[in-house]
Amino acid sequence: MKISIVQENPVVGDVKGNLALALNAIEDLKKEKPDLVLFSEMFLTGYPPEDLLLRDDLFVSLDEAINKLASHCPDLNLIIGYPRKKNQNIYNAAGLICGGEIKAEYFKQELPNYKVFDEKRYFSPGKGPCLIKIKDRVLGLTICEDIWYTKAIRQATRRGAELILNLNASPFHKNKLEERKTVLISHADKFSVPIIYVNQVGGQDELVFDGSSLVVSPGSGIDLQLPSFKTATATLDFVNKDGGFQLKNKKKVVESLEAKNLYDAIVLGTKDYIEKNGFTGALIGSSGGIDSALTAVIAADAIGSDRVKTVMMPFKYTSDMSVEDAALLAQNLSIQHEVIEIQDIYNSFEKSLKKEFKGKKKDKTEENLQSRSRGVLLMAISNKSGYLVLTTGNKSETAVGYSTLYGDTAGGFAVLKDVPKTWVYELANYRNSISQVIPQRIIDRPPSAELAPDQKDSDSLPEYKILDEIIELYVEKDLSLVDIVEKGFEKKTVKKVIKLIDKSEYKRRQAPPGVRITARGFGKDRRYPITNRYFQ
Repeated sequence: MKISIVQENPVVGDVKGNLALALNAIEDLKKEKPDLVLFSEMFLTGYPPEDLLLRDDLFVSLDEAINKLASHCPDLNLIIGYPRKKNQNIYNAAGLICGGEIKAEYFKQELPNYKVFDEKRYFSPGKGPCLIKIKDRVLGLTICEDIWYTKAIRQATRRGAELILNLNASPFHKNKLEERKTVLISHADKFSVPIIYVNQVGGQDELVFDGSSLVVSPGSGIDLQLPSFKTATATLDFVNKDGGFQLKNKKKVVESLEAKNLYDAIVLGTKDYIEKNGFTGALIGSSGGIDSALTAVIAADAIGSDRVKTVMMPFKYTSDMSVEDAALLAQNLSIQHEVIEIQDIYNSFEKSLKKEFKGKKKDKTEENLQSRSRGVLLMAISNKSGYLVLTTGNKSETAVGYSTLYGDTAGGFAVLKDVPKTWVYELANYRNSISQVIPQRIIDRPPSAELAPDQKDSDSLPEYKILDEIIELYVEKDLSLVDIVEKGFEKKTVKKVIKLIDKSEYKRRQAPPGVRITARGFGKDRRYPITNRYFQ
């Protein structure tokens, strides 16, 4: 039996476009003469469609798309994911389409409702398995979360399923691929059945889907894996051995470096956010520091150097080194670069505020005015050019509020929003191992916002290695102050960091979305009240 799997990049809400993707894939695969073509979860709407599912007209569009798909491929068996509305219930569905109609339909049973998922808001759970026959062989159909439990696969195998098909829209985060493999191998061995795991690829707002579609067999583990972060297709050639399915065209899996996966995830998430939303390019405020440098490199890798522009906006505290390194970075990347002084703009603000500030000492207000001067310039250039402003703050800064609201947080997409500062350096070094684009001096120098004389980040914050560990324990693992201190951290430092995190929720709520690459990012993952008096 030949089964073709399609790892594609559907766009949420673009039912016509996603139908076209499916039809094009089918045409390309016809030469392989597959017995079955398998698409991913919710392919026709993209995932997650969120409150689009509350629109009745969406389901009219879906019915039209399914009818066109069925009429276009009357002699082909294909399985594709979509939402189905029956009476007052909505289901996360997958249908076997052949002979011009839906021959069988499965409704997802396990509905995830944690972290970035809220499927119980929209979907009703299905009941029972769906078995289909292709060439007199019995296949069991499941969807995404079903495979993380045993119920659906047990139902299918007890009723004779010889092969499990699993359609996915499974978002990426660090170590996710390893987690999937562990579960799939365990299930394949436990139920003595091969599993085809097909996953979508692409960026959707803060989520990024890695693809990495798999074929897992009992006893042999991973027999085949499609590329990560790329669209791909494969035709699986199964033969009958000892009464079961065995993949004939196995392919050795080469594991990628963790840094490569993280970097590729951010590049793809950035690319799709810019291009799916119709922006003509990317604009970055370049400070000569590591965060803006890495952001610019990611943007250039995502959409091409000809569509990226950096702007250096020096002030009296900006070092010559920063101006030079920002220019050298742009030169290395072959991107547009401008220098715009902000001294006159800042002076104008100070003059206008002279009466308000009279008799008051200089403090963070003056530092924030510098940042907001830069934000105004970037947003003006964005309006005029159609380029999207990419903010440059990392997860460490976002966590503790080390940023200026309407200043360096002004923009449309936060590339490094879920990247801790220590990872920023790792990713910069990884990218430089491919080609030396980030000047080494940017990586080596102590990080500084350069908003005051001789300022360093360490003046206000713990060393980033310590800070990032505390943030991970508090934000991603929900540990208490006592729990974190017991792990060897100084109580005073932990208390300070937790207070900063809790007090900065109002800033995070107003910040742009960014690519999620950790197990728990700021956004859908972590919904804390802004008005909140629970302090430790």
